[in-house]
Amino acid sequence: MKWLLLGALLGMLFVFPPLLMAVAAIVAAVACKPVAVTFALGLAVRPYLARRARGWTR
Repeated sequence: MKWLLLGALLGMLFVFPPLLMAVAAIVAAVACKPVAVTFALGLAVRPYLARRARGWTR
């Protein structure tokens, strides 16, 4: 599913080149906020940490 979304985004960027600047501006705005980046990374990593932690407990 994520590959379909990525393909759709790349297709839209190919068809409408001005969207590239808009996407770059959005990415730059989000990257300038370290709290938002840290929160997003935490959400992305959390499922993997939960699986690994079960093996460590007794």
